[in-house]
Amino acid sequence: MSRPPRTVKCPVCGKPALYEEANPSRPFCSERCRTIDLGAWAAERYRVPVKPDEGGSEDDETGTPRD
Repeated sequence: MSRPPRTVKCPVCGKPALYEEANPSRPFCSERCRTIDLGAWAAERYRVPVKPDEGGSEDDETGTPRD
């Protein structure tokens, strides 16, 4: 018995995308969506939120300025 093809939701457009070796753009549904996502990374649209320091000081514990 063979398994049905596995599909996932495309992270860009939300359409079903084949998640198998037959789809070289996986997990995206197409090369177009893959390129859109790459462009978003290059434009730095994806960011990890950072909490501000509670101490408010620009120096770390050793007294040296952080980069």
